[in-house]
Amino acid sequence: MSTKALYTVREAAAILSLSRTVIYELLRSGRLRSVREGAARRIPARAITEYVALLENESIGQAA
Repeated sequence: MSTKALYTVREAAAILSLSRTVIYELLRSGRLRSVREGAARRIPARAITEYVALLENESIGQAA
């Protein structure tokens, strides 16, 4: 991951290998955090990292 602090929905989708539609669903459900800058929605780099950690934790929980 690069050193950017905020990503567009399109960039986050590319990083996570998900569609923009799925990213918006994750944002609506609260599983992925975002911030607003005016009319623009941005996803903090930390939120992407936290989402990946959430997926890893869920994966571990399912394996147990």
